[in-house]
Amino acid sequence: MELSPHATVLAGANGQGKTNFLEACYLLCTLRPLRAQRLSELVRFGREQAAVTGRFELPGGVREVEVTVADGRRSARVDGKPVRDPDELFGGLAVVAFTPDDLALVKGGPEGRRRLLDRAVQNRHPAHLADARDYLRALRSRNQLLREGAPEAVHEAFEEPLSRIGARLRLRREQLLDELRGHAARAFAEVARGEEPLQLAYHAAGRDSDGLDADAALRGEDELAGRLLAAFRRRLPRDRERGYTSVGPHADDLSLALGERPARLFASQGQARAVVLAFKIGEIENLRRVHGRAPLLLLDDVSSELDPERNTYLMRYLGELQGQVVLTTTDPNLVAAAAGSGPQSVRAVFHAVREGRIERSEAP
Repeated sequence: MELSPHATVLAGANGQGKTNFLEACYLLCTLRPLRAQRLSELVRFGREQAAVTGRFELPGGVREVEVTVADGRRSARVDGKPVRDPDELFGGLAVVAFTPDDLALVKGGPEGRRRLLDRAVQNRHPAHLADARDYLRALRSRNQLLREGAPEAVHEAFEEPLSRIGARLRLRREQLLDELRGHAARAFAEVARGEEPLQLAYHAAGRDSDGLDADAALRGEDELAGRLLAAFRRRLPRDRERGYTSVGPHADDLSLALGERPARLFASQGQARAVVLAFKIGEIENLRRVHGRAPLLLLDDVSSELDPERNTYLMRYLGELQGQVVLTTTDPNLVAAAAGSGPQSVRAVFHAVREGRIERSEAP
């Protein structure tokens, strides 16, 4: 299938394969699932493996990428050659995805908000994914030692890299928030006129008890790593009792507030969805500022989840966006505004999806 250089709309009833197509696009760009929890869930029932191939027009020319998933693992090839480290396949190739699951992030637990933030950081700093993987490996090792009651000297060997990488992860997160905060605030003001302003802040575990507040981050990576290391050692007896590490970027949270009120506690459903919408638009605008072009944008049936006013704003924004967008919907009329009103060459291309097949269709 050839995507439009602007908006491509996939319309069809539920269960016809629209989200599968977005999963394929996201897998090609990030080598990770979009909504599936595990890679093995991407393989069709009754089959041993799945494969997806795509061509990308990049600054260095057209590249063909193939990703295969089998036995819960993935492999990737670029122009027919195996990629040694698939997590760093493209570097600066950015993709922003917006799914109905994202609309629950404001009211949900901190894990979802950390994932929202880390995906944005990965688009901005591709090395973030490898660091996050190394941090998780060291964290699991420390947690295992906690449960085994290992002596303090053994812990020290894991806590040093844990604190160093943890400081790096947190600083990237805070830098990303600093960059997109203004973009997101302006988008929220547009989509939620008359509301209190959107506030984004980083809330670190141990910010009061362990000196891990915003001041620690301002002092740089070495200072923050030192404070994290001191916190690991100070909390060792308590962490042994609980069997897990209680401080670090894996325990931090993204604070979303409307004025002085935490959005998690006080935002209505409509306000919460406007917050997520503003964050995503803020990410898009920041990436456009950094890379000089908009990222690939994937939206999975989001229009049916937004109220008419906010959906109208989103579709108008997409219609004016100079970038490539793929939308899915059960009702093409909800996304018609994303088609734009200029020449035919910049309007959306519509497709119907039925039983896993995609066919060109007329715009509504």
